[in-house]
Parts: sequence; structure tokens; C-alpha cells
Amino acid sequence: MTTVTLEEAKDHLRVLDTAEEGYITTLIAAAEGHVATYLGDDLPDPMPAPVRAAVLLLVGDLFENRERQGDRALYENTTFHLLLNPYRSAEVL
Repeated sequence: MTTVTLEEAKDHLRVLDTAEEGYITTLIAAAEGHVATYLGDDLPDPMPAPVRAAVLLLVGDLFENRERQGDRALYENTTFHLLLNPYRSAEVL
């Protein structure tokens, strides 16, 4: 399966150093697992650009909002659903 690479995620996050690589790798795995569950199937191989973009959006959200509680309200990004809905299995709709 073609997964989002650490370098892709670091580029997306604009992270230049290596200090957070282990954490980012964990976020990639979590995001890909969530996307696969949302799609109702394994991630497509090769991963279409919209699915890859949704994984990166989720990685970015998890990276920026790593605390359970914050000082501002968080809202769901509808772009995630717009990117993934065409790839959802009919079984999960």
C-alpha cells in the first residue's frame, strides 16, 4: 500500500528539523487508519490525490491541536468529507 511518507507530512506541516519525526510518523498512522475506517475499506493503492490530501489535512489537524483541550473552539473541516466521500464504500454510506 502506498502511504503518506514522513517527508510529505513534514513538507505539509512545514517542519524542517528531525525532533518531531517519531510523533509525525504516529500521526500519519493514526490519520491513515481513520481515513481507511471512514472509507469503509483499505486505503486505495495507489492512493488518489484527494485521499492523500485528506490524510495530510488530518495529520495537520492532529499536529496543530495535539492537546485534548484548548483555549479556542475547534470546528470540523468539511473539506475532509468533500475529498473522501467519492471514495467511500457503499457499505458505510
